[in-house]
Amino acid sequence: MSETASNAAAPPRQLHLNINVLHSGFVPSAWRLPDADPQAFIDVGHYVRIAQIAEAAKFDAVFLADNASIVEQIDFRPITALEPTVLLACVAAATTHIGVIGTASTSYNEPYNIARRFATLDHVSKGRAGWNVVTTADLGSARNFGRDAVPDHAGRYARAAEFTDVVKALWDSWEDDALIGDKTSGRFIDTGKVQPIAHRGAHFSVQGPLNLPRTPQGHPVLVQAGGSADGRDLAARHAEAVFSASQSFEESLAYGRELNARAAAYGRGPQAVKILAGLTTIIGATEAEAIRRRNELIDMIPWSYNINRLAGILGVASDRIKLDERLPDDIGLPNKGNGNHTFFNATLAQARLHGYTARQLVYALAGGGGHRVVVGTPEQIADDIEHWFKGGAADGFNLMPDALPSGLQDFTDGVVPILQQRGIFRREYEGTTLREHLGLARPAGRKGIAAAA
Repeated sequence: MSETASNAAAPPRQLHLNINVLHSGFVPSAWRLPDADPQAFIDVGHYVRIAQIAEAAKFDAVFLADNASIVEQIDFRPITALEPTVLLACVAAATTHIGVIGTASTSYNEPYNIARRFATLDHVSKGRAGWNVVTTADLGSARNFGRDAVPDHAGRYARAAEFTDVVKALWDSWEDDALIGDKTSGRFIDTGKVQPIAHRGAHFSVQGPLNLPRTPQGHPVLVQAGGSADGRDLAARHAEAVFSASQSFEESLAYGRELNARAAAYGRGPQAVKILAGLTTIIGATEAEAIRRRNELIDMIPWSYNINRLAGILGVASDRIKLDERLPDDIGLPNKGNGNHTFFNATLAQARLHGYTARQLVYALAGGGGHRVVVGTPEQIADDIEHWFKGGAADGFNLMPDALPSGLQDFTDGVVPILQQRGIFRREYEGTTLREHLGLARPAGRKGIAAAA
């Protein structure tokens, strides 16, 4: 077949959609809505319902963030409380196709435990698991694990890189056909195909092998969300998808190009990493109705909460934030660069780009911490998504509706049919694994032996 014919036969590029389940919703006041349950953040049925709504709309995956300490102002809003892999195992049992992606920190875990936990989730879900690789930068988490200070930024990412190398090696410590289970011969495992990894590095000493067979996907899908230089390098080495926080089309386009250039330098090919941009949606039958919904949600948040949250993201004292003034000119990276770069940069960029006062910034960010917010009708939101997707600024979106599950239902009822009519989003699943949903290859494993996906 000629190259021209081969290209003509290639399937069209596919939009990807994840639902980021931020307990009651992205806007901090979502739990106060009349149809919301204040205890939803610790109710497995709430998460299962959201996953089932997303699966009915053919979303790629459900995503859960995580924290190892209380980092929110719990006098006002729910927090990320339930451990992701336990919760996602329940979600997987109640669904059949949608992927299940959970966060686990490399700062306060060990590679063997994480390799085993996510391999188990991949087996339990029959090939739908993903691991969001993060480092942890808050002091509360450090103190919960016996440390008096947050490890330095470069050190955290050096540990994360080695950590991920070890996890992948453990996932590959069994060859695909090591499990025989032959009743006639009595041969259960081909032990020659199960080998220790014998890792000795700067941060870890892990003998291996893992104590369970290679998973349906070979490896659970690896996701990363760091926006710093160290975070981008970690993503370029390991990530198959990245959750980004770009505020503009041009910024996201440049981010994707730079990240994939880094990945290519590691020998991973020109488009190795899927860019899934964070997107908060607030939907109304008219634009005015959507704006009114946003404003009503913001007006239910105490302004003291908004000031404290904004100050925390920017790493400044709360008394430096004046509601009706622009942000101070001398704001630098939090904790001398040892804090969260991603949301700091996204929040500050939005403020500087538009010249917002702190009050205007809170409305523009829907009370959130740096993700892009689109307020409008289903048609307007579909137009925005199509523009970013077709223009190459994103391969898909990590969706964060204003409220859950109502905001997700508004999206699946109103926006998804438009995207399907325009031919950029699936009407049915074509595979059963998360790798198949994302169009990712199955890792070959040890000795290059690969089973059919």
